[in-house]
Amino acid sequence: MRLGVLDVGSNTVHLLVVDAHPGARPLPAHSHKAELRLAELLDGDGAIGPEGVGTLVATIHDALQAAEDKGVEEVLPFATSAVREASNADAVLARVAEETGVDLTVLSGEEEARLTFLAARRWFGWSAGRLLVLDIGGGSLEIAYGLDEDPDKSVSLPLGAGRMTTGWLPKDPPDTGDVRALRRHARAEIARTVGEFTRLGVPDHVVGTSKTFRQLARIAGAARSAEGLYVQRNLSRKALEEWVPRLATMSSRERSELPGVSEGRAPQLVAGALVAEAAMDLFGVEELEICPWALREGLILRRLDHLPTS
Repeated sequence: MRLGVLDVGSNTVHLLVVDAHPGARPLPAHSHKAELRLAELLDGDGAIGPEGVGTLVATIHDALQAAEDKGVEEVLPFATSAVREASNADAVLARVAEETGVDLTVLSGEEEARLTFLAARRWFGWSAGRLLVLDIGGGSLEIAYGLDEDPDKSVSLPLGAGRMTTGWLPKDPPDTGDVRALRRHARAEIARTVGEFTRLGVPDHVVGTSKTFRQLARIAGAARSAEGLYVQRNLSRKALEEWVPRLATMSSRERSELPGVSEGRAPQLVAGALVAEAAMDLFGVEELEICPWALREGLILRRLDHLPTS
């Protein structure tokens, strides 16, 4: 069947269309993406304003049209931290449902971590052993660890690259003192959770997913996306530690000229790099491998698991 996953995230609204059936690898067929930056549209009361909601509704309409054009049989719509944490989340969800017919499922941070872990497990297989999965989104950092398809431990921390940029790094290039303050904040937040994971044992394989880790790996020398999904891409802590101070002195425009860094994501890269560096350091990770699959693929895999096999 042809499935569509409609991901209303903190940075983008992304429709991923795949051809899939139980027991087979989902094959990407189409991608429709629009940058909304919902996390940056929250007002002083933490609400998504009327203009933001209107743009969200229009963007979902466009995504649904794209899904229809591509022959999608079923759309799996979900939202993550930007909608989850908006003070007017219920009103936003009601308006989206009324004007588009889409009932967005709002995932908890732990559900995000678990589904992303499932995607990484399926990608790397059982031979990868105990996995530690790190995922930096626009609004949150997800961490999950385990030996099976469901992690033994998972947490979600409010350390997303977009959220940290808006709240901590208002200047471009960022102020040195602000960078230092964000570094301290990120490390303090992550340090509170480290003991809960380390008591479970040393992971056999450490994985980074989603856009921030992919961009950091690319600027550190990993293969271009054009070289395909199956090329191994790694990010070492040493390379990241060398890049963080360099990124912090650059403007967003300068960062957008780096390999693999888009203009839309460039403003968030310093915050994302600081969070990535903190996580790798505090968990004692010397190197991680980039996983092409993340939350959207996890949702698809979970849906396929519940389809009849014949």
